Amino acid sequence: MPFSTTGGDRVWSAAGDPHSAIVAVVEVRDLRKEFGEVVAVDGVDLRSEEGEFLVLLGPSGCGKTTLLRMIAGLEQPTEGEIRIGGEDVSRLPPRARRIAMVFQSYALYPHMTVANNIAFPLKAQGMDPEARNEKVEWAAGLFGIEGLLQRRPRQLSGGERQRVALARALVREPTVFLLDEPLSNLDAKLRAAARDDLMEFQRRIGITTIYVTHDQVEAMGMGDRIAVMDHGRIRQLGTPEEVYHHPADVFVAQFLGSPPMNLLETPGFLFGFRPEQFLPEGVAADEGTRVPFTFHVNRIEYLGSERFLYGFIREYDETRVIAMLPATVTLPISIDQDHKFSVAKDQLRFFDYDDGAKIAPQPLMR
Repeated sequence: MPFSTTGGDRVWSAAGDPHSAIVAVVEVRDLRKEFGEVVAVDGVDLRSEEGEFLVLLGPSGCGKTTLLRMIAGLEQPTEGEIRIGGEDVSRLPPRARRIAMVFQSYALYPHMTVANNIAFPLKAQGMDPEARNEKVEWAAGLFGIEGLLQRRPRQLSGGERQRVALARALVREPTVFLLDEPLSNLDAKLRAAARDDLMEFQRRIGITTIYVTHDQVEAMGMGDRIAVMDHGRIRQLGTPEEVYHHPADVFVAQFLGSPPMNLLETPGFLFGFRPEQFLPEGVAADEGTRVPFTFHVNRIEYLGSERFLYGFIREYDETRVIAMLPATVTLPISIDQDHKFSVAKDQLRFFDYDDGAKIAPQPLMR
């Protein structure tokens, strides 16, 4: 007996056979949430694409989890509208929205087996035992946890618990997945593997997924698009390449990137460049299209795959900057000396001095 789940422009059956289906698009309009005098979400407009992996990225307290919880129906908006699949669900309870949410804690029942944890929402819906068991086996097979069905959560690794939580969410046949930092409890090595698993699963079934994280590596590596949030507002929405290489303002420029974008001040505006774009003369190609700087290096960190050079730019009031050189650049760099570095003109980004918004390229006064 095949079971299916809606997602992308398909329905995937237990046998993997695709059938046409209606895709759920999530849209919020002028959404606002107040907790007393605190504005957690401030007039957000956002629309997902069909079957995409959309990431809400921002620092702690920026409103990303509150936004996700309003989409899920766990928080009621103060103002605004939420639409899922074209239907206004702003006042509907979570169970009526056809969404599935996975939390940071996974929220598994410790006294139940893996099989019973996965089956719990189906039992609550009144599905008959035979169909329920088949569907549990299908979901377990999808996540490669068939051999764990008789174990309890305490007997599982963090990655295995994550897969159980995802399987439990999937059996409800949601049209939208909402994930609230589901990898944050895993160690770094397991988190990288879990990212791969989660992306493979999402691509396979094509369910529209909204994913909350404060980790820019997760956002850049997983998202089809990223909504960068700060103080309850979306500062920029775009592909990973767009938000990294073409930041909409100073906040996005410095929030993304490790190290963040270097920013220098000049009369009337700011300009910046990424540390990996700041290269020694003689290393960078197309010297005629580059802007030269005098870089005084006062500290070097060798990290194996790259070197971080810390110092300041003499031409701009000794503004502190960082250069990041890959291991393939073996040019010797001395500490406490000036070096000639440069940045390609088309890699410079310009921002308004007052509000930090991106502006058109400006002539540099040296």
